[in-house]
Formats: sequence, C-alpha cells, structure tokens
Amino acid sequence: MIRPHDLATYSLPQIRRAVPSDIAAIVAIEKDSFIDPWEQSVFLEALAYYPTTYFVAVCDGMVAGFVVGGLEDTGENIYGHLCNLGVSPRYRRGGVGKLLVRRVEHQFALELATGIQLEVRVSNTAAQRFYRSLGYREVFGIEHYYANGEDALVMMKWFRF
Repeated sequence: MIRPHDLATYSLPQIRRAVPSDIAAIVAIEKDSFIDPWEQSVFLEALAYYPTTYFVAVCDGMVAGFVVGGLEDTGENIYGHLCNLGVSPRYRRGGVGKLLVRRVEHQFALELATGIQLEVRVSNTAAQRFYRSLGYREVFGIEHYYANGEDALVMMKWFRF
C-alpha cells in the first residue's frame, strides 16, 4: 500500500483511457477488490460501449487502478454512471482512486452530464466515506441489488456549471 509520504519513491499515476491490452490487469485488480467480480467479458463489453469514460491509472508502468463509467440519457437529463472503480491493494490510500473518479467526472461534464450516480454496498462503509469526501450524497437504497442479496446505497453528485 502506498501512503502519501511514500509518493517520493513512486511516480505519480498517469490517467489515460483504457485499451484492450489493459483488461487482464483490470480483471486482476477486480478479483482482488470485490466479492462478486465482473467477468473479463463484461470489462471488454464496457470498453466497446463506453470508450470515452473508461480510464486506467498507470504507476511505474503498471495498471494501478481503473474506473468504468457510462452515460445515461433519461430524456430530461444526462447522467454519468460510475459503474466500477478498483485500485490495486498496493496503491490504495495513495490518491489513485480519487484521481480516477475526478477524471471520469471531468469527462462526464465534457459530455454534458448534469450529475453522476453510483451504487455501493450498504456494508461498504469505507467506500461510502470515500465517495462522501468527494461530494457524493446518499439519495436512496435498492433492496437485494447484489448477487448475494445485499442492498445497495445509491449516491449522487450534481455538477455545477
């Protein structure tokens, strides 16, 4: 795990759009991060559907994290949907996740989204704190959202123009 005082020994992450050759590293991070990880095919499909809102963080030549986002048009508004965010255990708590979220937020704003939403497990209080620190607020819950029956908390952040 990289802590802020360790950054002198590591290069700052480069955030760039994901490419197909990143998928193996993304899947490895996903498996290290979640109890019901996405399959490789889902990551590839997301890359085909959302190429402008799918990013990786590269540190020292390695994929250190990723964010998958998509745009949703309700007919009244366009929203960004933060679909998945993962950071390699080695790089957690060093700002990589924050940089990835800020980058996808920026892209959503460029694509005229008025806000962004995400779902998080009700048991994942660390992730909830992380998102709150970035300006997200709880808006409602979804019962039995996850495969194991756990509820989700929907969080949103509205952009100010």
